[in-house]
Amino acid sequence: MATKIQKVLLTGKSRTSAIGRRSSPGGEDHVDIRLSSPQAPRKGYTFEDVEPHPTAEQLFAGAWSACYITALGLMAKQKKVELPPDLAVELEVDLGVAGSAYLLQARLDVLLPGLPQDVAEEIAHSADEICPYSKATRGNIEVSLSVLTR
Repeated sequence: MATKIQKVLLTGKSRTSAIGRRSSPGGEDHVDIRLSSPQAPRKGYTFEDVEPHPTAEQLFAGAWSACYITALGLMAKQKKVELPPDLAVELEVDLGVAGSAYLLQARLDVLLPGLPQDVAEEIAHSADEICPYSKATRGNIEVSLSVLTR
């Protein structure tokens, strides 16, 4: 069972969106990484605005958000819903302590502008059920999931 963090030591953040769907570049001290899957090497996602020497928490957030955005696409397709062109997944992973124990916790923000809230939430929660990273963390760390449609 997950234990609550008492003090956050650092936070790794990521924002993942579909390639070609976002035009703003990373800052001077950040890099943008393009990710692809073996099944669709030409269709990919971008892991944007990462510090040049990312922490393990940033890499975990980036990998999780890239996996999750793929799960969103699968669930939307299954439900015959077209995802908005400016969809994104923002994920923050905190490293912290509770007593002498080191722990992780995460916040997952799913941005699906223009979709009805109930449809967006259904897709987001369905994606959470099939995403391997979400499955791996379920019950092991505190995770909050919010869905934004504006």
